Amino acid sequence: MTTASEPPGPREGAAQEAREDTAWDGGWYRDATREPSPNYGPRPADASIDLIVVHSISLPPGVYGGRQVHQLFTNALDWDAHPYYAGIRGLQVSAHFFIERDGRLWQFVDCDQRAWHAGPSSYRSRANCNDDSVGIELEGLEGQTFEPAQYATLARLCRDLPQRYPIAHVAGHEHIAPGRKQDPGPGFDWMRLQSQLSWPSSVFPQKSTEPPP
Repeated sequence: MTTASEPPGPREGAAQEAREDTAWDGGWYRDATREPSPNYGPRPADASIDLIVVHSISLPPGVYGGRQVHQLFTNALDWDAHPYYAGIRGLQVSAHFFIERDGRLWQFVDCDQRAWHAGPSSYRSRANCNDDSVGIELEGLEGQTFEPAQYATLARLCRDLPQRYPIAHVAGHEHIAPGRKQDPGPGFDWMRLQSQLSWPSSVFPQKSTEPPP
């Protein structure tokens, strides 16, 4: 039976226990390539890390396959390389994870630490979602669709996060900062993710339980 302190998905006996022994190295996920970002800080001492926040990002917007997102998260982006960057010059942000179009997974911040991905935000009657969430960026553009490989990697990561953290909610940036953010947008298939995870609909934003147009 699932309780507030247990993962939203069912446990799978010995195979699941074996997976738990190998999935994490502290707050670092073993299946991700590490590229540490300086943009992080400590979580509050009483933080319950129970929220996954799904984002989308590409730099410049709609351009895929480069190193620009990595450079942004590690403070190495050339601000003069594209006109779009003038509007974000000097921005210091990060996410815990970044999933490229081919499904490759990168980790920039130890999940025990506070990444700078949410900004001003509120969800499940708590503000400052950076304090108690894990931020996952998908390479993409809000309103456009995402690749099957990205859903597969996202689902695997979501299944493994509850082994270390009391995950009880999954939301988009648009749900924790409505009116300010629109990602991952209507092209993201929440029902597909829910089906892959076999987690109850109550874990997900209720207004996102319809398939995208």
